[in-house]
Amino acid sequence: MIVYVASPLGLSEAGRAFYRQRLLPALRRARYTVLDPWSSEAGARIESERRRPYSRERRGVLALANAAAARANQEAIDRADAVVAVLDGPDVDSGTAAEIGYAFGRGKPIVGYRGDFRLAGDNEGAVVNLQVEYFVRASGGTVVARLADVPRALSRARPRPRRAASSSRRTR
Repeated sequence: MIVYVASPLGLSEAGRAFYRQRLLPALRRARYTVLDPWSSEAGARIESERRRPYSRERRGVLALANAAAARANQEAIDRADAVVAVLDGPDVDSGTAAEIGYAFGRGKPIVGYRGDFRLAGDNEGAVVNLQVEYFVRASGGTVVARLADVPRALSRARPRPRRAASSSRRTR
């Protein structure tokens, strides 16, 4: 199974260490093929361009690199059979939430991993933002709290049949 990993973990040194030393190896040990947006050529281009001195040119080059990275992530989600989404933080990262929504729209099962024990739901009935949690569960996936449970949850995740969009127009 090919798995895309949606997460903000590449944004901090501690996050990168967990991502590279624990999360990715756990998925690979379980024999999943991992699509890692943080190691993509497009992501590397952003890092390279960020080293430029601040200028109008840097902003323009980064805008192009950002668009290329976003497109590469979209294409990777399209190639994936499933998505693992890291849901840690006081609120789910906006980029991760967008990837969850896109994956749901494409009919991909999503497994959410929230190892963060802080309360982050909209109320006590939710683990995280209610819309994010809905998309994860409605995709045929689930939310788990232990890294060791991610591979098993992936093996159980099955895409749900997509329903036809209902028309919001009334006939007169």
